[in-house]
Amino acid sequence: MANPPWAEIREKFQAALALSRVELHKNPEKEPYKSKYGARALLEEVKALLGPAPEDEDERPQAEDGLGAGDHALGLPAEVVEAEGPIAQGAVRLAVIEFHLGVNHIDTEELSAGEEHLVKCLRLLRKYRLSQDCVSLYIQAQNNLGILWSEREEIETAQAYLESSEALYNQYMKEIGSPPLDPTEHFLPEEEKLAEQERSKRFEKVYTHNLYYLAQVYQHMEMFEKAAHYCHSTLKRQLEHSAYHPLEWAINAATLSQFYINKLCFMEARHCLSAANVIFGQTGKISTEDTTEAEGDVPELYHQRKGEIARCWIKYCLTLLQNAQLSMQDNIGELDLDKQSELRALRKKELDAEERVRKKAVQFGTGELCDAISAVEERVSYLRPLDFEEARELFLLGQHYVFEAKEFFQIDGYVTDHIEVVQDHSALFKVLAFFETDMERRCKMHKRRIAMLEPLIVDLNPQYYLLVNRQIQFEIAHAYYDMMDLKVAIADKLRDPDSHIVKKINNLNKSALKYYQLFLDSLRDPNKVFPEHIGEDVLRPAMLAKFRVARLYGKIITADPKKELENLATSLEHYKFIVDYCEKHPEAAQEIEVELELSKEMVSLLPTKMERFRTKMALT
Repeated sequence: MANPPWAEIREKFQAALALSRVELHKNPEKEPYKSKYGARALLEEVKALLGPAPEDEDERPQAEDGLGAGDHALGLPAEVVEAEGPIAQGAVRLAVIEFHLGVNHIDTEELSAGEEHLVKCLRLLRKYRLSQDCVSLYIQAQNNLGILWSEREEIETAQAYLESSEALYNQYMKEIGSPPLDPTEHFLPEEEKLAEQERSKRFEKVYTHNLYYLAQVYQHMEMFEKAAHYCHSTLKRQLEHSAYHPLEWAINAATLSQFYINKLCFMEARHCLSAANVIFGQTGKISTEDTTEAEGDVPELYHQRKGEIARCWIKYCLTLLQNAQLSMQDNIGELDLDKQSELRALRKKELDAEERVRKKAVQFGTGELCDAISAVEERVSYLRPLDFEEARELFLLGQHYVFEAKEFFQIDGYVTDHIEVVQDHSALFKVLAFFETDMERRCKMHKRRIAMLEPLIVDLNPQYYLLVNRQIQFEIAHAYYDMMDLKVAIADKLRDPDSHIVKKINNLNKSALKYYQLFLDSLRDPNKVFPEHIGEDVLRPAMLAKFRVARLYGKIITADPKKELENLATSLEHYKFIVDYCEKHPEAAQEIEVELELSKEMVSLLPTKMERFRTKMALT
């Protein structure tokens, strides 16, 4: 039988590639995979025209091997065997077709068939995998198998394929280094083959994808340090090779910042967020082949991504402020001047270390891009604020991004997101109040918190938003509680507090009690019975609410001895609840060690105090 015309094979292959690239939404609604099936039929025709795999004694036993990842999946090095001669050339061309058939079946959600074709591709290429003709195709096949097994949640298998790709890339670049053939070139005439620069660009893109998938696999395996490293490397390479979509790149960089924030690596987090801002600003100016969004979706997506990046900035400012507070507060949560002085002395060392840290960090961009990122960074501190002025700078930045985030995450349509942004805004005010030395101004900050939180729960259905309702009720209660404490401290400095101050303290007390009680009532069952066993997720807040309610009743100012006795009795009842509950449930004691000790003390002292009141009342 005569060999089929090579021109016909090439033409069918190119037609199959063109059909494969047709976007799904361009197919008929009832036949979303029409173009994919058309491409598959052409690929099968090419496969038939190419004929069976050429006989090669070295290949026969390998074709019987398991998954097809073979020895290289175990990290063993490959040897350079050039794909020369008709047998090798036939095997490579068939491997290209098997690869495209594999991707085609995966695209149409036929994963088992897709796996089978990709494994065949690897078997055909195994001995040639380190050659210039085959290395890119082999890595791409393994990458796709890695994704496939990841989607099946067989993460260790996915890891094996992807790490094998990484090892093969590194070995190839070390031992050979010249740009390898792109898989499409096996079906191109010599005069249409790619220039070395284009080959290099495509190969580097394949490796960047490999690192991106590895980052996801390590994230799934909870190897967070490794995942962050691979994500950072992926983002850096995308910039270097101009292979990115600004919206996607910016949100990935902003998301990476959250890892660094959780690790308290604020310099790295700031760098990611600054880079995100700069690249996000390129939206609309850069168009790449990676753009996947339909044109009509971009405005909505643009505003959403802008809001998401703003939320990452909020977390940066809030966490840095909270970290500073933790490092400077005493055992009752107030500013410790000695600790503040110690941190001032350390500040110079932190600044001296900056240059060394910067040299070790992976920096994004070069030239003008690097300068633009640095310009954003220089306007934001990565050092813990040590006084009110420094804290206020971070607060104002965080507040700017709160307003930006709320432009997209509005209460209508994004209830949970909107509430979280408002809660973060409240938290910014709360931590700023820690740095404020003027107690009246601190009161005003807590008042701002209440003003932004109270409206949220008016329209929230507690049936659907029970947890959110509880969070807000507890937070409002605590804001009133803090305000009352501050007003009491202000009154204590006055020789003779007037009735207005007394009334204000009692009103704040009453409001705090109201919201703590709403929170505690939300824990009751449908029959309004308080649980005998409080769930782990609400144990500490429930115990804290009980403790603060006890303390609030003891703080009510009244001239009526009878009323005061009633308040002390209610206070004692709540203190006893805490002590009794912790005796029945010893695990609860670990959650509230300080409050439990104070409760035991009050259970011991209050009966004596109440008895004195009764005696006094009897005498009058």
